[in-house]
Amino acid sequence: MDFLAPFIEVYTLDHFKFLLEGFWVTLKVAAISIVLSFIIGGIVGTLRYAKIPVVSHILAIIVETIRNLPLLLIIFFTYFALPEIGIEMEITTAAIAALTVFESAMLSEIIRSGLNSIEKGQIEAGRSSGLNYIQTLRYIVMPQALRRMVPPIVSQFISLLKDTSLAVVIALPDLLHNGQIIYAQKGSYVIPVFVLVAFMYFIVNYALSLVARRLELRQS
Repeated sequence: MDFLAPFIEVYTLDHFKFLLEGFWVTLKVAAISIVLSFIIGGIVGTLRYAKIPVVSHILAIIVETIRNLPLLLIIFFTYFALPEIGIEMEITTAAIAALTVFESAMLSEIIRSGLNSIEKGQIEAGRSSGLNYIQTLRYIVMPQALRRMVPPIVSQFISLLKDTSLAVVIALPDLLHNGQIIYAQKGSYVIPVFVLVAFMYFIVNYALSLVARRLELRQS
């Protein structure tokens, strides 16, 4: 019973509600970042695949630079450094911006690799049948590439959801932040709080991982 006492004291309705409020912020930030990064990453990945002179080289430098920086550094830069040049954002917006920039770079590489995986013969066949480059990309290359890209894209989305916890460094009121507030109020009850926080992250991420696994099986 002594072992269960901290869990009983921490697992109250008010604490559950407070953690759910933080979890809603986590899901909201992740969802917005996913949508924005998918759009931006799709555009950047497609432009790099098209090998447009100068543009593709500039994008390649930007993408490789971002991909090789820690996400935590990008979050710090977005929230603390940008205000020095007049760009100020509130906490949630800064977190979304940092996650979007980082994940866009990661997704663009996935999309570019997916497009490159399509055999050149299919592109040549499309062009020889009278389709222009854009039509060939839209009707032949992209549909096949998307089927191959879905599993790694879903896996990247799982990583993004977990990465939202890094925004706790700028006091984003997410799940981890609210968990920290609870155990700070309760003193030494760290384990019960983090067990519950970990369980809530696990449920969502495991569900997404099952989706990714199912898609991989369908693809194979």
